[in-house]
Amino acid sequence: MNRKKLQKLTDSLTKNCKHFSKFEVKCLINLFYNLVGEVTERQGVIIGLDRNAFRNILHVTFGMTDDMIMDRVFRGFDKDNDGCISVIEWVYGLSVFLRGTLEEKMKYCFEVFDLNGDSFISKEEMFHMLKNSLLKQPSEEDPDEGIKDLVEITLKKMDHDHDGKLSFADYEQAVREETLLLEAFGPCLPDPKSQKEFEAQVFKDPNEFNEV
Repeated sequence: MNRKKLQKLTDSLTKNCKHFSKFEVKCLINLFYNLVGEVTERQGVIIGLDRNAFRNILHVTFGMTDDMIMDRVFRGFDKDNDGCISVIEWVYGLSVFLRGTLEEKMKYCFEVFDLNGDSFISKEEMFHMLKNSLLKQPSEEDPDEGIKDLVEITLKKMDHDHDGKLSFADYEQAVREETLLLEAFGPCLPDPKSQKEFEAQVFKDPNEFNEV
């Protein structure tokens, strides 16, 4: 990407991404192109991170191991559903993923857990998510029963209008009362340690060594 184009992209992303400084946006753009590799921009070719490349980043950098969650996080970043994360989706996605406000993170987590996109988290969706994210105890006769119980308990705690499923309003109210419920159905945000390490690695100022 030529310098002029890069400058334009950095400016527009900095303006719209309130959680990153211009320097940080530039670092994220550079990282993106390093990850994608030196792909020449040909007409009609989508340049971006495909599902496997992105899952690899989630796994290696942020310690995520759950296939289903990683897949959902990918979809959360890939706003236009073209199977590829563009540089703009990358910066916007990381803005919420790393530094989002509680409101932004609630919306993001809810979308991750709402598997069929109908704006509700159903019992079945809770069951699927929890089944994947909980470690199976070999001693248990029927681990599914334990998960069903957990779904019932969670639903009781979070389903404020008692309609047997979670709307965003239910979810939001529950999370505001108890922030730990943000990732009730599986870890889809980076833990503080890996977030810190990622930022320290990516947002290195090349000038800081020259100013001794």
